[in-house]
Amino acid sequence: MLALGDALAVALSQKRGFKEEDFANLHPGGKLGKRLTRVSVLMHSGDAVPSVSPSTPISQVIYEMSRKSLGMTTVVEHGKLVGIVSDGDLRRLMERHGKEIFELTAGGCMTRQPKTIHPDAFAIAALDIMEQRKITSLPVVDDAGQLLGVLHLHDLWGTQMV
Repeated sequence: MLALGDALAVALSQKRGFKEEDFANLHPGGKLGKRLTRVSVLMHSGDAVPSVSPSTPISQVIYEMSRKSLGMTTVVEHGKLVGIVSDGDLRRLMERHGKEIFELTAGGCMTRQPKTIHPDAFAIAALDIMEQRKITSLPVVDDAGQLLGVLHLHDLWGTQMV
């Protein structure tokens, strides 16, 4: 009887076009609801987003990264994301350049064309990207490349999805 009831429920759900997203909206506290949370709900935005211009000196890049505590900063020109600088980038630069690192600008040491995510993407998709790329932050951009925010791995941990 349980199997028959489940089969009827699935058939009716499919006929009515009921999708995972609908289930997530009705049960946001459940495991599926958490995995289908949109990136836009979890991301840091506004003043919480670390951001510098390509001409910003490295000393100011480090200051911005420290001040915003996300382990990275975005490099933005005219509102569009042009690159990022991460803690790992800085460590590798220090190994290669030593004190001369302070002669560089954000544009000279940024990672160009970083991996990004759309604000309407699901949190689980962001987690998959972070795990595959072994990164802790993802810039969130719209279709035009405008920076909207940053999603950090800790934001995903807070959902208990991880």
